[in-house]
Amino acid sequence: MTNVTIKKKYSHDLEIIIVNFNSQFWLRKTLETLQDFYLSKTKKKVLVTVVDNGSEDDSIKIVKKDFNWVQLIELKENLGFSAANNKALELSTAEYAMLVNSDVEFIENSNLDILLAIMKKNPEIGVITPRVEFKDGTIDPACHRGEPDPWTSLTYFSKLSALFPNSKIFGEYHQTYKNQFEPHQIDACSGAAMLVRKSAMDKVGVLDERFFMYAEDLDWCKRFRESGFVVYFFPAVVVIHHKHKSGIKNASQKIARKTRMHFYDTMLQYYDKHYRDAYPEFVRTLLRYFLIIKKGAL
Repeated sequence: MTNVTIKKKYSHDLEIIIVNFNSQFWLRKTLETLQDFYLSKTKKKVLVTVVDNGSEDDSIKIVKKDFNWVQLIELKENLGFSAANNKALELSTAEYAMLVNSDVEFIENSNLDILLAIMKKNPEIGVITPRVEFKDGTIDPACHRGEPDPWTSLTYFSKLSALFPNSKIFGEYHQTYKNQFEPHQIDACSGAAMLVRKSAMDKVGVLDERFFMYAEDLDWCKRFRESGFVVYFFPAVVVIHHKHKSGIKNASQKIARKTRMHFYDTMLQYYDKHYRDAYPEFVRTLLRYFLIIKKGAL
């Protein structure tokens, strides 16, 4: 009997998913630059979806008025980054999906077709990321990560990784010993700009919604790797990240503080999910007290 592989039909080559929460200025910039530097040039069939997380500003009004080519999903409340992305991911019928932050800017070197071509040629790649840069041209280290196991995290928070960035022993947190201008495998990238193969996602699952904000990208990349897929860094494609404009350094101090609390809470959640059973309980106790001290300093 002959086995026949039926090729799945996709509605789009790529769906770009942007989660927004009260970021009307930066969302406009993201959509405008996306249109100018990518959508107006590509011949790919691309769908852009904005998931609004219960914004109270004019974000929804702006999307409806000025960007009617965007598919808009309106949520009544802020469900968090993971859950909001999942609303779009679970409905998506595109071959590839890309998560993009609402504070990301596209530029001349933001040709996503290059990333799609690499994915097409290399079926083992489950996740690919461009080089994510700050406005000054330096790399956003979150796009080039190692697995944050207890030792790697210790070297980062003790500043050993900063003292010995070229060491594989001490520089694993952001894998700073690798050439960040050449393509290579990494352990994890940032949810600010990560492109995933939908067929791989069907095996791995969507984002874990226990992570309201932060660590969901680390967890997702770990699950892709554990399922046999590669996470790949390709620095010839570049996007700009106006970091924290939709997060920790949001103009609202109340939102900023709440966001930072999520940042530290997810550290413990990530440890509990992936490492608690592998280490003595006192390790978790030390981590918990460390996080209490960090949160108390807010």
